[in-house]
Amino acid sequence: MTDALFCYCRAGFEPELAAELTERAAHAGFAGYARTERNSGFVEFISEDAPALSRALPFAKLIFARQKLLRLADLRGIDPKDRIAPIIAALGETNAAAEGPAFGDLWVEHPDSDECKPLAGLARSFGNALRPALRKAGRLTREEDARKPRLHVVFLAGDHVVLATSEPRDSAPWPLGIPRLRMHADAPSRSALKLEEALITLLTDDERQRLLRDGMRGADLGAAPGGWTWVLVRNGLHVTSIDNGPLRQQLLDSGRVDHLRADGFTWQPKSPLDWMVCDMVEQPRRVAERMATWLREGWCRHAVFNLKLPMKKRWDETRLCLDLFEQQARKPLLVRARQLYHDREEITVFATVASHR
Repeated sequence: MTDALFCYCRAGFEPELAAELTERAAHAGFAGYARTERNSGFVEFISEDAPALSRALPFAKLIFARQKLLRLADLRGIDPKDRIAPIIAALGETNAAAEGPAFGDLWVEHPDSDECKPLAGLARSFGNALRPALRKAGRLTREEDARKPRLHVVFLAGDHVVLATSEPRDSAPWPLGIPRLRMHADAPSRSALKLEEALITLLTDDERQRLLRDGMRGADLGAAPGGWTWVLVRNGLHVTSIDNGPLRQQLLDSGRVDHLRADGFTWQPKSPLDWMVCDMVEQPRRVAERMATWLREGWCRHAVFNLKLPMKKRWDETRLCLDLFEQQARKPLLVRARQLYHDREEITVFATVASHR
């Protein structure tokens, strides 16, 4: 089949992902159309050359997609008494020319939506039954092999399964595209999970090692009660936390935090910093312009910030804000953006001066 991209997203943001895929596909020279339902948690983008389109739209550049899959088959009306046989038959048709096992791993999933969450138990138990059957049929390697594509079996209902595949280097490394982060007992607020997820999602392993080093200096704009400051401190940074509100005392006791009661939107450092982070509730265009000032003036080398999106035309606003940010920075930047699992009505942006990558 391989006639569609199948992408997960945050429930309620299907129109934004559909608009993004449609625009990016057109810019890449591919015809096609998006198909989805509100609150389904996924979008299908139908294209005659879906494999080539997938290669033309790297997952790292998608903003509203949690995961990017290439659909192999859409199996409806499956008999719950025997779901395995039609899956193996469908894989035999789609991979008839493959030599040896076609897949290096199996993920049995469901979209992260209210309608599909009750399928979680079925997905877990079915995965345990399907895995040995696939190996016996010669479709799955005996041990996980990251050099081969993954097979995704996506339950949309008890009798409706989508078969899809992903390339490990061009997809999220977590089932459903969701990193499983735990809230630390000493974190000042749940917002700490946003920055933790941003650092593991928007930076590569190599970038985290090079760009987050002990002894670096950073600023947290709009810091109270200190969730993002806490994450920076855990990564070895000395942090200037800017907010008229109070910080948790444990941060002040760490010896790595200076709290300045000031307006995070107007404050500027006396000397250049390594990092700036910002999670202030402001109009997204105003935030984009201020973040551009920080990089243009050389006040920081690397930044992570959130853009709070409006209720309507969120893809249009996202594109406008990111274009505005890069234009006003007036220097070559590496920019990555994603709506993270721990985000809500916002996207998170990582930006770094190109010479400091």
